[in-house]
Amino acid sequence: MSTLFEKIIAREIPAKVEHEDDQCIVIHDIDPQAPTHFLVIPKQLIPRVAEATTENQAVLGHLLLTAASVAKQLNLEGGFRIVINNGPDGGEAVPHLHVHVLGGRQMAWPPG
Repeated sequence: MSTLFEKIIAREIPAKVEHEDDQCIVIHDIDPQAPTHFLVIPKQLIPRVAEATTENQAVLGHLLLTAASVAKQLNLEGGFRIVINNGPDGGEAVPHLHVHVLGGRQMAWPPG
């Protein structure tokens, strides 16, 4: 069974795509928690960051570099927050690794 993100990557489910390349897709979150909230999703299924291996090292780096690049394109020069949820207690809702990028407002600390 495909994850929600695999269905978005396959264009079975519509999404507002901000960027796409051979390794990842960037979409706007359907329930934004900040004025700007997008997700950077690897096309390769990695269920969660705790299950990533050294073989995933290049794609993990690509996700962060893509997050920074898209944040710049979306004028988040004042700053942004990157969040990766892992497991039920970490707030994971979809078992497909993805990077949340939130910006456009002051972020509080501690989160959650």
